[in-house]
Amino acid sequence: MAAANGSSDLSSEMEVDAFRRLFPLRYHEHHLLKSVRPDARKLGSARDTTLALGAVASADGSALAKIGSTTMLAAIKMEVMTPTVECPDEGSMAIEFHMPPICSPLVRPGRPAESASVISKQLSDTILSSGMIDLKELCLVGGKAAWMAYLDIYCLDADGALFDTALLSAVAAFSHLNIPVVSLNDDGRIVLVSEDTVRLKLEKEPVNTEKRKLKMNSLPFSLTCILHKNYILADPTAEEESIMETIVTVVLDSSYQLVSLNKPGGPVLSHTSVIQDCVALARRRVKELQSVLNEAISDMEVD
Repeated sequence: MAAANGSSDLSSEMEVDAFRRLFPLRYHEHHLLKSVRPDARKLGSARDTTLALGAVASADGSALAKIGSTTMLAAIKMEVMTPTVECPDEGSMAIEFHMPPICSPLVRPGRPAESASVISKQLSDTILSSGMIDLKELCLVGGKAAWMAYLDIYCLDADGALFDTALLSAVAAFSHLNIPVVSLNDDGRIVLVSEDTVRLKLEKEPVNTEKRKLKMNSLPFSLTCILHKNYILADPTAEEESIMETIVTVVLDSSYQLVSLNKPGGPVLSHTSVIQDCVALARRRVKELQSVLNEAISDMEVD
């Protein structure tokens, strides 16, 4: 009897899986009627989120962020550069988002993913427009030397909400960043000072006497939502993104001020209340992400 029940359950599971593969939208809409999603989440709930700082020992700042299965590894490398003539007292940053074939079967080897360059630009615009980093903080010697922050973000698993996870990893990596010690050499050039040299007496006083944290202002956090009929789904999976066409990404800073709102294509929204509902969900999500980041920072300080 037990064997018969087990066989029946297996058959039922196979039928459900086959229906999901053949009619994915109908499968998801069946769940939406019950205000629940296939992974048992409520419509406005995000997936479990984890954050680990210092994931790359060789980087000046790094973080590993996970939202559900979506995983991002962010690493920052600092280099001394000559500031531009237009902004002699400012440093600079370069952000690159990478999607290697390991992250998704949709990414082909030897062919860069189209979304990678879009997300790179979106990340750069968001971080600069949010005011999170004052580029003057990266200046060493006005008109002569400043820091260039190279931020590389690698997508290790692409299961939806890529921008949200990438932005979280970027903010966390900058929170973990330790700016290296530098000094002037005999030629008047800025050079990196190794930790061993710091312990000895330097012939010239270091420009910055010890590694320091980057002063950061309001931190940006984002929430991507999918709009389908009269439903709003927060933090979509890759499957949900592939079958529902209207996507809205809301970026708020840590003071809950709107930084940006991005809607790449899809039908025109007929009601402003939909956007207001997305912003309300983003406000709640910002609180959650701030808590995750603060906990990661506390864990790092304890270690």
